Amino acid sequence: MKHNEKNANVIAVANQKGGVGKTTTAINLGAALSIAEKRVLLIDFDPQANTTTGLGFDKHDVEREIYGVLNSNYSLGDAIIRTELRYLDLIPSSRNLAKFEFEIAEDERSYMFLKDILKEVYENYDFILIDSPPSLGLLTINALCAADSVLIPIQAEYYALEGLTDLMNTVERIKESFNPDLKINGIVLTMYDERTNLSKQVEQEVREYFKTKVYSSVIPRNVRLSEAPSYGMPIQLYDIKSSGSKAYMKLAKEILKA
Repeated sequence: MKHNEKNANVIAVANQKGGVGKTTTAINLGAALSIAEKRVLLIDFDPQANTTTGLGFDKHDVEREIYGVLNSNYSLGDAIIRTELRYLDLIPSSRNLAKFEFEIAEDERSYMFLKDILKEVYENYDFILIDSPPSLGLLTINALCAADSVLIPIQAEYYALEGLTDLMNTVERIKESFNPDLKINGIVLTMYDERTNLSKQVEQEVREYFKTKVYSSVIPRNVRLSEAPSYGMPIQLYDIKSSGSKAYMKLAKEILKA
């Protein structure tokens, strides 16, 4: 299938730093896009399976998950779970996915497994969001090879830009070797506290460094946003009026306009 024949816009949500709001962004951006009546497939591509539990599914109890698809035990379509939101579907994950990196390390197409299986569902979705693990291992590289673009959440805290050069270098290497069309979708500031000088300084630094690549939408530090996953809901179902919900709706609008 040629690149331009597919419908879905495939976005990898990536940052090898943990705790920057990757899963929160994948879930709530996916939910916001689905509320805008875009058909969204969320792929939990992290063995920790936080996207799976954050949408209310038990990672120990899912019948079919991404690891089984990668292993050709069943098709991608057979692993899709419908969520509470009409236009939002999920491919869950489990700890099994951690084995995948070791199992394919010797395979000469080790970077292309995810891209190859996604072709099956391109036409069914407007957006496919891939929640990548906090590392630059084979899983994240698979996500970047399968994606049209990468969305990078950066937390508004000290050392926010630390390690980002590594991610940028990885993106460049993947463009050169495997995925020439890969681009930076944008950078989103997360855990922003407008009461602190630190958040403002980090924002200034990130905007100076990345210029127009930084979304104007900023995701605030928000109690409701951090509570929502423990109830297995995206923020829009947990508390649609919260500042976290409004911020992700705004981000979705920016992405739809781009």
